[in-house]
Amino acid sequence: FSDGGFLYCKSSGKTHSFLMNKTQYLAFVKRAILDMMKHNSERGSHSAESLVNEESMMKGLARLFNPLSLCGAVTFACAGSIVGMAAIQAPASAQAAYGSYVGIGPAVGLSSGNQDSGSRLSGVIAGRYKFLRAPISVRAQAFIGNGVAIVPTVSYDYPLNWQTDVYLGAGASIPLGGDTVVGNRTSFAIQPGIDYVLPNSNLVVFGNAVIAFDGYRGGGAAATLQGGVGFRF
Repeated sequence: FSDGGFLYCKSSGKTHSFLMNKTQYLAFVKRAILDMMKHNSERGSHSAESLVNEESMMKGLARLFNPLSLCGAVTFACAGSIVGMAAIQAPASAQAAYGSYVGIGPAVGLSSGNQDSGSRLSGVIAGRYKFLRAPISVRAQAFIGNGVAIVPTVSYDYPLNWQTDVYLGAGASIPLGGDTVVGNRTSFAIQPGIDYVLPNSNLVVFGNAVIAFDGYRGGGAAATLQGGVGFRF
């Protein structure tokens, strides 16, 4: 192949041959790969020229195939197409779908203590910060209704799939004034819950319960259910 050779192509049942030297062959192969990758890049954010821009790489790849073989040319083209599509599609699956978020929603109190004076309805502002290298999150919820309370927790997260994870958190229920859905006294609290990320969006649907042990001054535990929609970041 140092001087030249034939390139065989089959179209509409007929075989055609083209005589070309080594330089022409390399230019032909490079142009074919660039055209394929340019076609693929129109559906992504990668430039065709940036994917194949080294003459030495083209020469190295060309040596792997017999220049007189149509099968070799087809194999070379398919390999280039697969590499191009992988480079374009890889980022779409490189990131888990759950993560940190801030959201709002309603909360419903399930208890009122021995005095039957607890709040039954409240709004909630929920936040989650997820550590990337550990199945642990720092969470906080603020309940705003007849009274105000905050519930900071640290949770252990268990992912069910790329969109959903369940968790169990532990922390404190801290009323700041009035009768709240989590009682009227600072106490230890647990928080089981679930987060679900809506596909192809940054929206999170969340739901959880808070159980505040000894949440009432008169005795008894306080419990509440809440849910809402958050924005993932």
